[in-house]
Amino acid sequence: MIKLDERLKTVASMVREGSRVADIGTDHAYLIAYLIEKGICPRGIAADLRKGPLENARQTVIEAGLTDKVELILSDGLQKIKENSCDDIVLAGMGGNLIAEILSKAQWIKNENINIVAQPMTHAEVLRQFFLENGFEILKEKTATDGRRCYCTMSARYTGQAQKHGISYIYTGQLFENKDEITFRYIDKMLTTLKKKHSAFMSAGKTDDENLGAVINEIEEKMEKTKWLL
Repeated sequence: MIKLDERLKTVASMVREGSRVADIGTDHAYLIAYLIEKGICPRGIAADLRKGPLENARQTVIEAGLTDKVELILSDGLQKIKENSCDDIVLAGMGGNLIAEILSKAQWIKNENINIVAQPMTHAEVLRQFFLENGFEILKEKTATDGRRCYCTMSARYTGQAQKHGISYIYTGQLFENKDEITFRYIDKMLTTLKKKHSAFMSAGKTDDENLGAVINEIEEKMEKTKWLL
């Protein structure tokens, strides 16, 4: 049986039961094998850009006895993934910029029946901005730790409607819906990073083009309202 760390368990928890899943950047295919073994997904696609990781995935699939349930595809992002071949799309283990780029090249994902589960390693704000600007609604977000690092995982679905949120939303998304220690640590660390960036701008005499001062204030106000005191 496949065992996942807490980071990937969080990703798995946001995949819909009964869905055909496409794991983009699958690496060893641990996630998709886990989802099928647990009966969460009946079948799926394991895709990777490189032949090496895809061969690792193939070995995992063979050892798990899932060759009839997992299709292995060598693909640059979603380029070789056929429309209507999956219901849930997972993109984990890469930066928010790259995830946004991959999604932008596949117009068929603009389908209200497709659930996107993304776990950006960096620049989650870029991915949230992409979702907002392209008619996607972020449904929920979860955090998890893996060693000393803290990760955020989000699920989103296309609605075709513009989403209106406060100035800090691209940095915190739906995280304030959670009230747990790991989420607090994630927001706290992100806030510290924003303060350092803003301070560096001010010290260099640069214009606050990203409105970081206002973003920081809004996040701190939300933390105060939810009694998440620093």
